Amino acid sequence: MYGHSIEISQGKRFEFGKNWTLFLRVLNDERIDEAEKSLKQKLGVEDLQGKSFLDIGSGSGLFSLAARRLGATVQSFDYDSNSVACTQKLKQCYFPDDPSWIIEEGSVLDKEYLKSLGQFDIVYSWGVLHHTGAMWQALENAQIPVSPGGKLFISIYNDQGSKSVRWRWIKKIYCSGTLGKYAVISIFVPYFIFGGLAIDILKRKNPIRRYIDYKKNRGMSHVHDWIDWLGGYPFEVAKPEEIFDFYRERGCILEKLKCCGGGLGCNEFVFVKRNV
Repeated sequence: MYGHSIEISQGKRFEFGKNWTLFLRVLNDERIDEAEKSLKQKLGVEDLQGKSFLDIGSGSGLFSLAARRLGATVQSFDYDSNSVACTQKLKQCYFPDDPSWIIEEGSVLDKEYLKSLGQFDIVYSWGVLHHTGAMWQALENAQIPVSPGGKLFISIYNDQGSKSVRWRWIKKIYCSGTLGKYAVISIFVPYFIFGGLAIDILKRKNPIRRYIDYKKNRGMSHVHDWIDWLGGYPFEVAKPEEIFDFYRERGCILEKLKCCGGGLGCNEFVFVKRNV
């Protein structure tokens, strides 16, 4: 999208798609299996046979792929053309010429586009809506394509007050240009590495075990998640109760909630849309 390119050039947006392109280099069957397990656990199912699945902000395409492998018909879209390309690459590798997996470029802020997609049994948007620059509008639009009785699975960054404000400025500096990017990386990546190592030593943990455990968390990658976190701009946050109240007023019932303990990270929500 042309608007996306302008926002990148103006330092208003992180290039998520380029980071996902690098992530695909380390994607393997083990990571895909972990993504499938994550979906099954959070949605409380063994498979998605006969279900329709909308992936809002498909990113690397990993969870669209996981949903398709679990049997769902899948529609994926992303605002970032590089993310769309990543998703298309995974489809080409695992489900070439499959009519049950559609991939498009689109924006969750485009209400008419969301309406045009129809309704889905599962709408998934993990770690996406808070990066749109208009989070509450994105949250509003995300529930439009959820069918009555269907599920909305989202994750939103936790509101840490002044800490969140500081992180927003760090992300803004990262996206300001090459100098800002490497200044942030040079400070925080060593901090993440040695901070985690220090915790392992204090708790007498094996750092290799921490790496393995992390890889089992949705099949993701430490390094690519660090870059995603440092550069992830726009950046908005919300308290769990704010998200709960917002969707309750729109006829959605909270089925599952996983909080990050009031700290850094995302709170995860699974809502069920009431039958009208």
